[in-house]
Amino acid sequence: MKQVSLIGATGSIGRQTLEVIAAHPDRLKIIAMATGTNNLEDFARQTLQFEPELVAVPNSTAAQVLVKLLGKSASGVSIHYGEEGLEQVAAHPRADIVVTAVVGFLGVRPTICAIKQGKTIALANKETLVAAGSVIVPMIKEYGAKLIPIDSEHSAIHQSLHGHSSRELSSIWLTASGGPFRTWSYDQLKNATVSDALKHPNWSMGKKITIDSATLMNKGLEIIEARWLFDIAADKIRVVIHPQSILHSAVEFNDGSMIGQLGIPDMHLPIHYALFYPERVASSVIPRLNLAQISSLTFEEPDLTRFPCLGIAQEVAKEDNTLPSVLNAANEVLVGAFLENKLKFLELSEHLKRVLNSHKAVSKPTLEDILEADQWARNETEDLLRCSGRMQCAPTKP
Repeated sequence: MKQVSLIGATGSIGRQTLEVIAAHPDRLKIIAMATGTNNLEDFARQTLQFEPELVAVPNSTAAQVLVKLLGKSASGVSIHYGEEGLEQVAAHPRADIVVTAVVGFLGVRPTICAIKQGKTIALANKETLVAAGSVIVPMIKEYGAKLIPIDSEHSAIHQSLHGHSSRELSSIWLTASGGPFRTWSYDQLKNATVSDALKHPNWSMGKKITIDSATLMNKGLEIIEARWLFDIAADKIRVVIHPQSILHSAVEFNDGSMIGQLGIPDMHLPIHYALFYPERVASSVIPRLNLAQISSLTFEEPDLTRFPCLGIAQEVAKEDNTLPSVLNAANEVLVGAFLENKLKFLELSEHLKRVLNSHKAVSKPTLEDILEADQWARNETEDLLRCSGRMQCAPTKP
């Protein structure tokens, strides 16, 4: 029986993680969970169903609401909140595996907490490695922790690399569906709406990652994540558009052999793989791929003119400084602004370049440097959004 701590229980990955766990009650057990404030009623239902020992919410007000929602059952669970609550979930002494399924920079601190406890971490929070990979990777080695990716692309690479080392790699091929705008012209993109951008053709995901998929920034972030996960130079990581989303990614070895992982575009499989690794266990919740029903698999080069965010991220991926942290933070703020109709689709990349160009990068950053760069980027991006209608904006101190 594996005991599981889950951070981000009510999000898309969190819900699907619980579905996998529910399908294997004899093998998997939730011992601790954490959520945000937006879905407390769902979280209460999850708590009643899975009966964790410990749960965490963002603040004391949310904790009080949760107590009321749980009623008499509240006495059977230890309720925590704030940063201390996240750490309690991440470092639960009996957790065999910690699933980090929150979106954004919020995942960095609890992931570090789990690493310091030597936990096995099933990582769905790519921003942790994007923003702080230079700190996280040495820490994993220091504390003897293990990192298993849940992103479908990185799970595919992890599976394809099984039994081989990065020294044998010629390149990594990250596949991208192309998102909702794959066939849109540049002129059409000028008028793309939030509703348009949220219509992903293949995947059902949260709003932030869906917008990142529309700009192809998600693939750029995955390049940075893959660099740290698989110890490979950024310029050896290639992106190819694959509209069918059947080949989830592939690795090319020095001898020219290419190995990839295929499957239905569904996140249950990479979650299941991470929870049971290194075992291969049958499951009723995993959809099966029938090769005889696939008429074609097509591939094409990404268009960096229509999707400049990918090109920006490709360049930042080569850096060993605080620029990846700034890229991640600025993108989070800009995606939030786009979702609130505060800027146009093509302005995302324009504003991102301005923030990156304003930053004075710190080489070989410490965690403190990364945290400072993250906060600076958020402030700088917010300032840029506030004054975007003016002729000039004075940058804040980098």
